[in-house]
Amino acid sequence: MKIRIKFRKWGVMKFIGHLDMMRYFQKAVRRAKIDIRYSEGYSPHQIMSFAAPLGVGITSDGEYFDIEVNESMTSKEAVAALNETMVDGVEVTSYVKLPDKAKTAMSIVAAADYRLSYKEGYESPLSTEEWKRIVKERFLDSPQFTIIKKTKKSEREVDLKPLVYAFSVEEEQGCPAFFLQVSTGSVDNIKPELVLSSVYQLCGLEYCESAIQIHRLEVYARDEQGQLVGLSGMGEEIV
Repeated sequence: MKIRIKFRKWGVMKFIGHLDMMRYFQKAVRRAKIDIRYSEGYSPHQIMSFAAPLGVGITSDGEYFDIEVNESMTSKEAVAALNETMVDGVEVTSYVKLPDKAKTAMSIVAAADYRLSYKEGYESPLSTEEWKRIVKERFLDSPQFTIIKKTKKSEREVDLKPLVYAFSVEEEQGCPAFFLQVSTGSVDNIKPELVLSSVYQLCGLEYCESAIQIHRLEVYARDEQGQLVGLSGMGEEIV
C-alpha cells in the first residue's frame, strides 16, 4: 500500500538539512509503529522518498514524502501516532492512501507556492504599492524576463516568464510580501529567491538574502488534464 505524508516545518527546525530530515523521519516512522515496507537484499532500507528537498533556512507548510506499508492504521490514527514522536518545529498534517499505480511524489513535482517576506529588523527599500507597480510593469507585462542563471559548471541565459506561473505583492503586517508560484522539479527548477533577486537587480537595488524569509506554502503535480493539484489531493484518507 502506497502512502503520502504531508508535514510542516518551522522555527529552529528550518536549519535542519534535507538528509537529516530523512533520517529523522525514518526513526519517527519506527517509533510511531507504522508498518513500513523494507527493500529486499543484503542491506534492507525503508521504502521512503521525499518530494522536493527544502533548502536550509526555509520554512514550509507543504512538505511531502511517500512510503510503502504492509498494513495501515487509519489516517487519523497515523497522524496522531506520528505527531507524538515529533519535536517542536515539525508537524504531520496529512496521511493519505495513493492508488496502486501512483508515481512517487519526487517524480511528479511540477510547481510550488512560496511567500517571501522581510524578517524582523529588516525593512523593504520600497513600499508595497511601489513593488506592485514594479512587478506588474517590469515582470508581468513584459513579454520575457531573461537572466543569466549560473551553476557550478556553467552559466546560461534563461527566460523566467514561462517558469513563473504567478507573481504578486501583498501587504503583510505593514510590510510588502511577495507570493510566487514557480516551476519545480528535475527539469525546470526555479528558486523563488532567484526571481526576486533578479527584480531587485533590474531596479538597481541590492538584494540581501539574510533579510528575506522564504516559506513554502504548497507543492503541486499536474493531473491528466495538465492542471496543478496539491500532492495530498491525489490520495484519499484511510478510515
